Amino acid sequence: MTTDPPTRPLTRLAGRRGTRVPARAQIMGWLLLVLVLVLLTVIVIVREYLHDEMDRRVNDSLEQEAKEFVAFAERGRDPVSGMMLAHPGDLLRNYLGHQYPDTEEALIGAWPAAGGLGVVSQEQTEPIKAVAHDRAVLQRIIDAPEAHGVLDTAAGPVHWVKVRAETAQGGGAWFVIEHHVAAETAEVDRSVRVLLLVSALGVVLAALISWVVAGLILAPVRAVRQTAAEITEHDLTRRIPVEGRDDIAALADQFNAMLDRLEDAFRIQRQFVDDAGHELRTPITIVRGNLELLGVDPAERDEVVRLCTDELDRMTRIVNDLLVLAKADRPDFVSPATVSLAELTSDIDAKVRSLGDRRWVLSEIGEGEFALDGQRITQAMVQLAQNAVQHTPEGSTIRIGSAVGDGTIELWVSDEGPGVDPAEVEKIFERFTHGNGRKGGAGLGLAIVRAIADAHHGRVLVRSSPGTGVTFRLELPATTTGDV
Repeated sequence: MTTDPPTRPLTRLAGRRGTRVPARAQIMGWLLLVLVLVLLTVIVIVREYLHDEMDRRVNDSLEQEAKEFVAFAERGRDPVSGMMLAHPGDLLRNYLGHQYPDTEEALIGAWPAAGGLGVVSQEQTEPIKAVAHDRAVLQRIIDAPEAHGVLDTAAGPVHWVKVRAETAQGGGAWFVIEHHVAAETAEVDRSVRVLLLVSALGVVLAALISWVVAGLILAPVRAVRQTAAEITEHDLTRRIPVEGRDDIAALADQFNAMLDRLEDAFRIQRQFVDDAGHELRTPITIVRGNLELLGVDPAERDEVVRLCTDELDRMTRIVNDLLVLAKADRPDFVSPATVSLAELTSDIDAKVRSLGDRRWVLSEIGEGEFALDGQRITQAMVQLAQNAVQHTPEGSTIRIGSAVGDGTIELWVSDEGPGVDPAEVEKIFERFTHGNGRKGGAGLGLAIVRAIADAHHGRVLVRSSPGTGVTFRLELPATTTGDV
């Protein structure tokens, strides 16, 4: 026979899925990750922009030099003497003699000559001069099919532009402009390194700030966790201080509300257990004692059965009353609906007349329709009437009635019994309590009446003095259906 594997360990494992990294570290980590990605993207974009800007500036400078030479070659004259410059070498030497290249530029003129190329150049620094006088580099530029390009040399990358011009004596002349970009590239790289350093410092500062801020934000969450860890079945009084109006404050507020509900639930549970243990112990003892002494005599057996049945009935009533009180704090304890006060009063009058041989008087009937739980109100009024029957002799008068006051509904039960001492008015509404010699029942009836009044946001009033009877009055808000 096969059995299904237990599911509890799987459930426990499923509940433990996730990372063990603290939430504070996760928040800081994600913020830093986003920040680093943004900064790297910015650095890459800035680096590309600076390099493109450098290339554009260099190319514009080279194009400008080339245009100036083309304009000079088209005129073909010495700008000072006005003489024609027919030979390529004369043209190039005359032009370069009037030029002042930038620090990183080399202006080179080349023309065909016996035994090779004739070369003349203008430059300001020795490294650039070395490249400008390198015939192999110059030949590669002249032989290139393009009019411009970039060439790697011993002094670093060189941007170049070449222009060919024809002179009157024939033969071509090449004018070459070289621009060494090593220094400018180094400047761009320095700017990028500075940006990287500043970004790194920013990341460190952001890490510190995010760690502190995440700690401040998560402080109420830690308080919730610590409070939850300190709560036990015997101590549900701990609460979390709520400050602010953000989501964390709302979480703490909801957690406190949950603790309120738990505390009420445990209080009701403990009270139910205490009350049941306290009140049921006596009838159980009576039943057990009678059963232990049960003899064989039929009359004695019948008497024992009657006593035990009576005690069991009393236990049943106690348990039912305790269940009603246990439900009193639940939101569904009462279910208000539109009720006619006149019909409700008449129904209550008809039901209580069977409780005992008394002179029942319906003294007044209120008019109107209100939002009430008719069954609970009937339960409270019947309980008050039962209480009046228990404490009055046969034939005495018990009055019931209802009325509508200024924003309130009143229902009452009056008897001619021994009354209640004003000092004991609050005491008689406690559980298992009887006031001023009023006996009978388990002492839960008036507690149920007060619970029903409280659930309707009303109250129970007592008007009495010893020996003159007592009036119990339910005073409830006159709520209509639209206000519920």
